[in-house]
Amino acid sequence: MNDQQDTLAPVKILQPTVTIELGDEPRYGKTATDPNAICIGDVYAPSVTYEMVKNDPEVRAFIENADNNLGVLGFTEHGFRHVSLVASIARNVLRLLGYDERLQELAAIAGYLHDIGNIVSRHAHAQSSAILAHSILSRLGMDPNDVAIVMGAIGSHGDDNARLGEPVHAVSAAIILADKSDVHRSRVRVQDPSAFDQHDRVNYAATSSFLRVDGAAKSITLELTIDTSIAPVIEYFEIFLPRMLMCRHAAILLGCAFHITINDVAVL
Repeated sequence: MNDQQDTLAPVKILQPTVTIELGDEPRYGKTATDPNAICIGDVYAPSVTYEMVKNDPEVRAFIENADNNLGVLGFTEHGFRHVSLVASIARNVLRLLGYDERLQELAAIAGYLHDIGNIVSRHAHAQSSAILAHSILSRLGMDPNDVAIVMGAIGSHGDDNARLGEPVHAVSAAIILADKSDVHRSRVRVQDPSAFDQHDRVNYAATSSFLRVDGAAKSITLELTIDTSIAPVIEYFEIFLPRMLMCRHAAILLGCAFHITINDVAVL
């Protein structure tokens, strides 16, 4: 038996990952940092336009291939219909709340590019979308401050990495509201209802979805019509509650209250 004691290596204790609980309130206003600081500056016209981005061959190739990848994996539609709608809604959210044309245009651009990272992977796609957007927008000659705003908006919209995305400025909040409000049967790829999973069933049950912004009342309302013969209302919340909490946080950042009506009944 060896008299010399064995030397034990120090044990490294791994700290658990800290995630934001779904019910936590956003931390806006706890510091002196103003989320509207991006509205202040010398640049008021966008350095790259939405039309330039929309017509770029690389962008179109990325959107088409990203949507195809998600189709292979069984996800709902994330192609030109979805990104065009998100771009339009995001622009309108800021327009109706009185934000300047520069931020409206940046919101439309961010909305169009927000899902291109799905060509890499569905996992952490918000972050990969932001990185890909950086190279595209820099190539097109966008001002670095505008690039930063678009990247922040895209990177904060995700909810697929074990935590909720958090809006950091007005453009970011607009993207979250526009993206998460797109629930509609036209997104369902599966043709046979007997083969629907829960996401397909809930999306197919949604026959109408409209995001109503009342600037005077400082309210944002998601108005849904759901065919309850296809999916009960409770299934919508089973799937989309985290996303609705993201919308609520986004509305708070914009100085608004967030509401939901389903079949003309207020549920939030």
